[in-house]
Amino acid sequence: MIKVLLADDEDLVRSGLRMILSSVGDIEVVAECDDGHLVADLARQHRPHVVLLDIRMRTSDGLAALRRLRTLPDQPRVCILTTFDVDEYVSEALRLGASGFLLKDTEPEQLVKAVRDLARGGAVLDPGVAARVLAAVADGERMAEPARRLLASLSEREREVLVLIGQGMSNAEIGGTLHLSEATVKGYVSSVLGKIGAVNRVQAALVAYRGGLIA
Repeated sequence: MIKVLLADDEDLVRSGLRMILSSVGDIEVVAECDDGHLVADLARQHRPHVVLLDIRMRTSDGLAALRRLRTLPDQPRVCILTTFDVDEYVSEALRLGASGFLLKDTEPEQLVKAVRDLARGGAVLDPGVAARVLAAVADGERMAEPARRLLASLSEREREVLVLIGQGMSNAEIGGTLHLSEATVKGYVSSVLGKIGAVNRVQAALVAYRGGLIA
């Protein structure tokens, strides 16, 4: 039996995926969630063979979830769920070990085949996103050096804060990890965003991934 974890913040998407996968005899949806923060804990608890992961979710994005999954002793195969317009996170998702990309409206037969292929150790790439995935990888490589230059402007403490931002931590969680007050962390976060030209935490995390600060 192939065990699958669904992670997507759209109820209708999860419901559709669950219905398709549950209709075949060799696949079982063992857990699902709508928050990237929960993915690694659910994977640790249920030990799925395959995780179908939305790259953009509430609270914590798919990149942070991918990074946490990499720390598990039995890492599941991860396939990114995306819309037709593959977003700017693709190259980082590949670098973090994603084994495939599927459109959210993939035909049922293709979805089942993809899960089976992933469980056997294969990789899957929906034809509808293949060209965009390759373009995103090229863009990520081109942006690595500019990202490294931006990171060079940060102090050691600011780099520590940025790493934890990339892990999806809140200001309170960062403060607890670094033994700083939440107000102090807020000041560091503002400084980091200003120095690297990021308008939000997600963009800051992307710079960290591209610059190699987060492996």
